[in-house]
Amino acid sequence: MGKLIPLLLVAAFSPLRLLAAAHAEGFAPVIEYAERLARSDGGYGWEDEPTSHLTPTWAVVGIYKLLGATPPRPEALAEFVRTHHPYRGPHAETKRHAAEMRSFVFQQIEASKWLGQDLAPFLDEVRGWKLSSYPNMYERNGYPLFQQEALVFAARVLLGLPAREAAPELSSYLASRRRPDGSFNNTPASDGSGGHVLHTWSGLQALRALIAWLRACQLPSGGFTHAPQARSGAVEGVDYAWAAVLALKALGAEPADKAGAIRWLSLLWNADGGCAQRPGWPSDPVCTLQALEALRALGALEDLRRAGRRPAVEPAPLARDLKPFTIQFQAPGQGSPEEAVELARALRIHLWGAKNSPAGWIERAQAVARRRQAPVSFFVANEEYGTYVGLAGHGTYSHLSDPAAPAGVDFGASLAGKDPSWDEFAQTRLAPLRRAGGRMVWQICDNEEYSRILLDDSLARGGYAGLSTFHMRQNFADTQTCLYRYRRVIPFVALQDAHGGEAWWWADDLAGYRTVFLATEPTWEAWLTALDKNWVVAARHDEVTRFRTRMLGGAAGVQEFLRAHEAEWRWWGEAPEDVRRPLASIVAVFPGDAFEAGRPAKGVALRVRMAWSNNPQGAPVKPLADLVSLKVDGEVRSLRHVERKSDKGQLTDVHEVVELPDLRPGRHVAEATVRRRDTHTGTKIAYEFESP
Repeated sequence: MGKLIPLLLVAAFSPLRLLAAAHAEGFAPVIEYAERLARSDGGYGWEDEPTSHLTPTWAVVGIYKLLGATPPRPEALAEFVRTHHPYRGPHAETKRHAAEMRSFVFQQIEASKWLGQDLAPFLDEVRGWKLSSYPNMYERNGYPLFQQEALVFAARVLLGLPAREAAPELSSYLASRRRPDGSFNNTPASDGSGGHVLHTWSGLQALRALIAWLRACQLPSGGFTHAPQARSGAVEGVDYAWAAVLALKALGAEPADKAGAIRWLSLLWNADGGCAQRPGWPSDPVCTLQALEALRALGALEDLRRAGRRPAVEPAPLARDLKPFTIQFQAPGQGSPEEAVELARALRIHLWGAKNSPAGWIERAQAVARRRQAPVSFFVANEEYGTYVGLAGHGTYSHLSDPAAPAGVDFGASLAGKDPSWDEFAQTRLAPLRRAGGRMVWQICDNEEYSRILLDDSLARGGYAGLSTFHMRQNFADTQTCLYRYRRVIPFVALQDAHGGEAWWWADDLAGYRTVFLATEPTWEAWLTALDKNWVVAARHDEVTRFRTRMLGGAAGVQEFLRAHEAEWRWWGEAPEDVRRPLASIVAVFPGDAFEAGRPAKGVALRVRMAWSNNPQGAPVKPLADLVSLKVDGEVRSLRHVERKSDKGQLTDVHEVVELPDLRPGRHVAEATVRRRDTHTGTKIAYEFESP
């Protein structure tokens, strides 16, 4: 059976081959919706994104193809498709995560083929695709992603390459994922788990037993969920309906309730001309393509036109007394509290989520903020390393336990080092966290089908309250594009995921991206209200975006509000590249300061750190400014240079120290003269402190 599976995939990933061309006449609203997504860079973007992305561009080209129409600017479109892989090439603004996402190359191939382009540039890469490995640090067993492995055969079909010449281990891999009922899933069938409709469409084979399984995915509403009698995330989705309908058609069958399926799919057509993931959700170009393909496979495109579109619902206007505030998740939670407070003040951070802090650190940082009258509140924002969450048939994935909660509350025991099932995780981690007033942030999972079930279940019973997008030099929304389907129902946030021992050596990231929310005051309670109403966006403005401002997510009108009030929350000057970050830190350190480096044996010491760029491990890389001189009460002082390195010789800290063991009690003023390396301009930084 394993050798037959690749040969049976010919139809599975070419749904448009199953469709006769439909006339665009009568579907002008769909075309108008698609064209509102057109961007000046030659492609198409998500609704609230100013630039294009490969996935919506592929979807729009597919919509035109399905409707028998030719998209405008086909040559510019083809060039965009060829040059805008999300994490490759000169236009990328993110990096790859743990897996090579072959789906993006597949989209490039399919869109190029629809546009009549030469596919030869893709041949060598696809010929070289073999069974992937996947890091155990992200999935306990190292299981590859089924969808990405099955795409080897799909891409070969598009390119006219013989399926039988694919790496032989792929056939065995696909056969091992087939369940006795004919369905497929991500884990080996030997574990006794059931299938998933998207994986089944990916691994379609011509077995009559499969028809009954696919029909059983249909719910009384007429829509489809991911598996018969599913326990978690058992909700309808357009991609589930799309996969089930096209798989049934490939098997010469139809849904048990065909009329119900048509009726449910017709409910997805919105006033703007696009289709949604579920009735009442916002339009999405990929959802639009899938809804049209499913209806066409059912012979029901005309039913959609007759049914008409859902009427537009005007969003409630935003209250006039709202203001923008900023919050950082998993900002540094160790090292110098004094420098954390100074960074928060300089970078306009109102809520600082400290990651994995030692006992007493948050309390100390808050005391420093009160003493220095800095408008920042510290809270807990941890990453519980070593927690793997299992879902039968899909795998056991890490990086999914990132709780955030007010300081000083008991939000339940960490599950670090444990492998709970999703139900166990919901009961023992999510429930106590929510009762304590905390919320869980979704960090990353490359398995789309697994992710969708957990996120849908979160919407049903409370779970993940924010989806991570900007993260170090990555944008997970650009690589896990299914997240865009949730942008109106689960807020998008930025995640620092700070590494290293000092906040000062994480300043590139702190000065590059954060979460902005609307409220009347910057409190944790106000933040929870903003979450509930999705008055939240993830924002980035740094060298990764070429100093262009990127905003992701938010309810209708929130991004527009923030653009209109940008001067109240931005962390850069009139010149986009002029990021407002402090060039130097001066801290008075005393013998009893547990969290400060450079503690003297007696008296007081002044520690000076200069601005450097940092790496993803939170270590200094390149100096951005130089210390010219340091005066204390008007007197120039000599400084001792200090460097610390890791066991591997990597620089981890660098600073200057002047020890003042006999400084008289009372108020003193230190003044540093520093010079920026890029502009060679000098500036003075004053610092007041009390000597006991």
